Amino acid sequence: MTTDARMPLSRERVLRAAVDLADEHGLRALTMRRLAEELGAEAMSLYYHVAKKEDVLDGIVDVVAGEINEAVARVEPLPDWKASVRLRILAARQVFLRHRWAPALFETRSSTSAEVLRYYDTLVGLLRDGGFSYDLVHHALHALGSRALGFSQEPFDPSAGEPAVGPVDLSWQLPNLAGMLSEIAHDDPDSTLGWCDDQAEFEFGLDLILDGLDRLR
Repeated sequence: MTTDARMPLSRERVLRAAVDLADEHGLRALTMRRLAEELGAEAMSLYYHVAKKEDVLDGIVDVVAGEINEAVARVEPLPDWKASVRLRILAARQVFLRHRWAPALFETRSSTSAEVLRYYDTLVGLLRDGGFSYDLVHHALHALGSRALGFSQEPFDPSAGEPAVGPVDLSWQLPNLAGMLSEIAHDDPDSTLGWCDDQAEFEFGLDLILDGLDRLR
């Protein structure tokens, strides 16, 4: 995916190209040199629009969060707070399913995206309209965690690294985990953002939290 070199460079164009590059090749492929190649430009010319790679990463968080805000803005408001919040969070998740590399990036950024803050501001407003005190809203955001944005944080990812030695059968040492893992199956890769973050598991956790918050409310 090489963009039209005749178009003038801008910050927006650089960041959109970075998102497209990550979508096609993964976040690890996103380097300033590779990004310049995709834009048909010299690497040094990018620095007129983005200060460094960290600026690119912060910028594409804003781009994806902006897409999330556009998606949730299209969700029709419902009289029930829980149904409204659920639909908006699931709409946000659809954006992450288009950019599967994005959850890992969102988790690592130390700077705060203005678009992410705008998303949370609207979510807080929905909860307040639903009868939540600010104190309970605060608890709700902690309970939801990354689910508020549309993805679940994985406790660990067994596929992230290769074992130092060959596979070892530990079922006799870990019978409870082995028993559980022998029965569970995630067979919907199109809805999956992580090892266990598929749609069914995401909605199970989301509904559990929203039901509990409704009782507290």
